[in-house]
Formats: sequence, structure tokens, C-alpha cells
Amino acid sequence: MLYGVVKSFDEHHGFGFITSPTEGDVFVHFTGIVDAGYKTLHTGQKVQFVVVEGKNGPQAAEVSVMTDDEKAAPTV
Repeated sequence: MLYGVVKSFDEHHGFGFITSPTEGDVFVHFTGIVDAGYKTLHTGQKVQFVVVEGKNGPQAAEVSVMTDDEKAAPTV
């Protein structure tokens, strides 16, 4: 599982980018978001995700917004 911050997300088009310290900027499509309800992200949100090979190259999948408890947990 990787961690990153939402760099941008266009709700009208359903895609954006996550910035990760290890992967750089990673494309994210709304279909890769696993949270319940309306599938959107907001700039600055901390997320966890995996990288998969998409139709046009690497993209984020299994994207979930981190809870306050997860944000506070130390990373190893």
C-alpha cells in the first residue's frame, strides 16, 4: 500500500492526480476510489492506494481517504 496526497481532482471529468513520495504524480480515475458514496477526491486529502497498469500507463487503484487515526499513525 502506498500513501500520498491528492494534487488535483476534476469532479466533472472524474479524474486527477495523487502525489506520492515514492511514485511521483500518479493518475487517478473515479473508478479507482473505493470509498462509499459519491466517488470524488479533494485537493490536499491524504490517501492510500496501489498502482496498477492502466490503459495509458500507471494509475492509482483501491484509493481510500485516510482517517484521522491512520494519518496520526507513525509510518515505518
